[in-house]
Amino acid sequence: MTEVKIRICDETGFGFGWIAAEPALLERASHALRADGRVWLVDPVDGPEVDAHVRALGEPAGVVQLIDRHDRDCAVLAERYGVPHHRVPLDGLPGSPFEVIRVLDVPGWHEAALWWRDERVLVCTEALGTTAYFLGPGERLSVHPFLRLYQPKALREIARTLSPRHVLVGHGEGIHGDDVAPAVSAAVRSARRGAPRWIGHQLRRRRR
Repeated sequence: MTEVKIRICDETGFGFGWIAAEPALLERASHALRADGRVWLVDPVDGPEVDAHVRALGEPAGVVQLIDRHDRDCAVLAERYGVPHHRVPLDGLPGSPFEVIRVLDVPGWHEAALWWRDERVLVCTEALGTTAYFLGPGERLSVHPFLRLYQPKALREIARTLSPRHVLVGHGEGIHGDDVAPAVSAAVRSARRGAPRWIGHQLRRRRR
């Protein structure tokens, strides 16, 4: 089995992320978030440097899997660290600083998001993304291609009620700064009407 190479991203005062180099198209992003000295891993992909970075951040507290159809290496890392594996924890995460938001709950796609109010962090693994196949021209964050026409009510509520300063996603690097909340609103608001431009943009990409 080929060892997955990783690159570190989304470094902040409360944690970091890493992206699996293969498959490059997917840009599978994982995250380690520290609260009160305890580290929560979100949708992790294992790699040769992961342990060292996690241990340097703090003591592992749990592994959180936010979407049912992508197990990644959640179970492996939960067993390695001797911590619980929280699989799509729609009923909440006791002992953590995160509020759990039900994003989608339909056959074949059960997804939750995390909202960390104190740090203004939104973690949304699949419904939002920044990797190239999510984005239309000029977009820095977008709704998953399969959800452009059908926008979950939860995404509209997130855009309306939350004011994140950090958005961490499962495909691509996160976005950070004071302009993040408007970017989330724009991504949700323009998803449907921007679908034709997204299709044209993706077709042009494939021809290159």
